[in-house]
Amino acid sequence: MNPSESLFGAVRRGTDRERFAAISAAIACVAVVGVGLSLSIPLLSIEMERRGASSTLIGLNTAMAGISSICIVPFVPRIAARIGVVPLLTLSVVISAASLVAFPLLPGIAAWFPLRFVFSAGLGALFVLSEYWINAAAPPERRGLVLGIYTTVLALGFAVGPVLITLVGTTGLWPYLTGAGLVFAGLLPVFLARGLSPTVEGGAGRGVFGYLRLAPAALFAALAYGAVETGIFAILPLYGLRIGYDAQGAAGLVSLIALGNVLFQIPFGWLADRVDRGLVLCGTSFACALGSALIPAASTSATALGILLFLWGGLAGTLYTVGLAALGARVSPADLAGANATFVVLYNVGLILGPPVIGGGLDVMPPDGFAYALLGLFLAYAIPLAGTLRHARNRPSP
Repeated sequence: MNPSESLFGAVRRGTDRERFAAISAAIACVAVVGVGLSLSIPLLSIEMERRGASSTLIGLNTAMAGISSICIVPFVPRIAARIGVVPLLTLSVVISAASLVAFPLLPGIAAWFPLRFVFSAGLGALFVLSEYWINAAAPPERRGLVLGIYTTVLALGFAVGPVLITLVGTTGLWPYLTGAGLVFAGLLPVFLARGLSPTVEGGAGRGVFGYLRLAPAALFAALAYGAVETGIFAILPLYGLRIGYDAQGAAGLVSLIALGNVLFQIPFGWLADRVDRGLVLCGTSFACALGSALIPAASTSATALGILLFLWGGLAGTLYTVGLAALGARVSPADLAGANATFVVLYNVGLILGPPVIGGGLDVMPPDGFAYALLGLFLAYAIPLAGTLRHARNRPSP
């Protein structure tokens, strides 16, 4: 490779260097915040249980994150167009960090519900703006690769947070201050690259359904992945217990999926830059459906199940990366911020819908109903997408 070349292409012009710096800043921001967020989510659950909350109440409080994003995120592009991306990112970080510190200071759990709503609103805005920044700055011919790097770094950040809990503990104010400090640290790369932040254009004023008509394959990928991701992390340990694993072994199944998720993003992002992204999404979703169908047979062997979950989890995670890349390629720059917001909204709708469907499958047909519910979710996305791609291929050219 020529020394003047970078990961994102030949750096021959100042704008190329600026693009690289902008992408790096946005990815660094999300990665640092991801560490703080992945520390805070289990921390809040542990504290609620310590205060006597039931599992149902903890689940309802956690669901406030999805509800908050659905309510707030659609307005983020409009606010960013008015006050700017960096000021809104800064406000989002301040709100999220201050809310996190406020949790242990409030005496009653009832107050945690509106506080969780505010906390999640700040995080939702932060992720929308960061992903918009990355998508807008990414070279079109390498958008998949860039977003693969982004999701890989984010996944690594989420893996670090739980490890930090073992260092800072779960009692007192210190773990919350640590999480808030990490969230605040995400502002440093943003300030360093503040002159490179994109502006949000007005767009066509499309609503969620308008963007769905414009880029259905990309946006429904977010919905599908949101549903299966939450179901995997919430219900897979229960499935492991049902088939005879102890608590530590059941939790280890989730780790295999997380590892696959980290390792598959960049290769599939690279692939999505060279193959039609709709075909990649379709092939991946059918492969995940097949993997879901194979779980009951693989569950009789720990080795077979481990390999399957690693491959299956890695493939499932690419739906988010490739879907985001497909969205950036499908919509105009003026519509990109609104489309990104819709992507995050549908992802959060999936977060709300997935666990009841997958958990219900486990209860109705124990234990293999877990796998059959996942199979149904993947097919619900893959079959219509395959029909759309076939129709588009058979349509005569004008």
